Amino acid sequence: MNANLARHRPSLGVVVLGILIALGIVVALIRYVFGLGAISNLSDAYPWGLWISFDLLCGVALAAGAFITASTVYIFGLERFRPILRPAILTGFLGYLMVIVALLVDLGRPERIWHLLIFWNPESPLFEVGWCVMLYTTVLAFEFSPMLFERLGWRIPLAIIHRLTIVFVIVGTLLSTLHQSSLGSMFLAMPSKVQPLWFSPFLPLYFFLTAVAVGPAMVILESSISSRIFRRGLEVELLGEIGKAIPLALGAYLLVKLYDLTSAGEWAIAFQGPMSVLFWLEMILGVIVPIILFSMPSVRRSGTRLLGAALLVILFGVALNRFDVSLIGWPRSAGSWYLPHWMELAITIGIVSAGVIAYGLVARFMPLFPSSHAASPASE
Repeated sequence: MNANLARHRPSLGVVVLGILIALGIVVALIRYVFGLGAISNLSDAYPWGLWISFDLLCGVALAAGAFITASTVYIFGLERFRPILRPAILTGFLGYLMVIVALLVDLGRPERIWHLLIFWNPESPLFEVGWCVMLYTTVLAFEFSPMLFERLGWRIPLAIIHRLTIVFVIVGTLLSTLHQSSLGSMFLAMPSKVQPLWFSPFLPLYFFLTAVAVGPAMVILESSISSRIFRRGLEVELLGEIGKAIPLALGAYLLVKLYDLTSAGEWAIAFQGPMSVLFWLEMILGVIVPIILFSMPSVRRSGTRLLGAALLVILFGVALNRFDVSLIGWPRSAGSWYLPHWMELAITIGIVSAGVIAYGLVARFMPLFPSSHAASPASE
């Protein structure tokens, strides 16, 4: 009996994640009772903060691995990538669910979110983003459903979903392309807010290209972590293959950026002030170095090196970029400054913790990983 109790006792990590989720729920309840001001440092000078810059802008981009991998397998017919398809879809699905939960906390009147369905404003980028996120989350739910149907043994719904999969993938790819770029379009309406190093008419293209680059990077990160936690092999060869797309996307981004800065005559400010430091951190560590690393066969053959290169893309190429565009680079009013309240952090950490727990439950109780795939251990 003692052995059975020990076997079913939750690990310390699960307990910590549970505490973080509970804290996030308590803070969310305080927010709904007393308003945003009770749990955040948002103000008229900073009407959005961590929840938009990280939970929304980074969250949507970091979930791009789902549409990249699904397109690779179903549209381009590269079946060899199928072993990493389901984990990528699950990561994307959970990512979008976390974005939606964060928005429900951040919205001033979350009970009116259904107004998006009734009161249309097609001239607003947020209208398009809202509809695309809603529809693409639905598409991801359908793409995720075969794991649930297989677990329950529901053959008829499973057969129907399999016949419609290509339709879902095409629609999902189209929706992802639209709203990844539209998040950048949103900032075109506020040229006085975005720092000149990051404001550009090419912002929609920048957001799309970096999302394409970070998609494979997130697949590499998710596969690396899950291979260690669930003690399964790491698909180093497949991850190295999908990593070849990263230099192409980042290379296109870099070329457009160079043209943009040159044509706008903005090179002088790239070497002036503290913002230039952030700019070069992003460009060197998040773009140039990953282009070099992912172009090297020795990096693509090593699980450890792949993970390191992927983290550069995630942290500096995308996360730092989204914060620079939406928050850090914004002009500050006299005497105003924004640092996230600890309860803002509690909400974000609680949402991420819930996503981690959900991933673990799916991996434990559903056919997430292919049992027949022979993965290799991560080489050093």
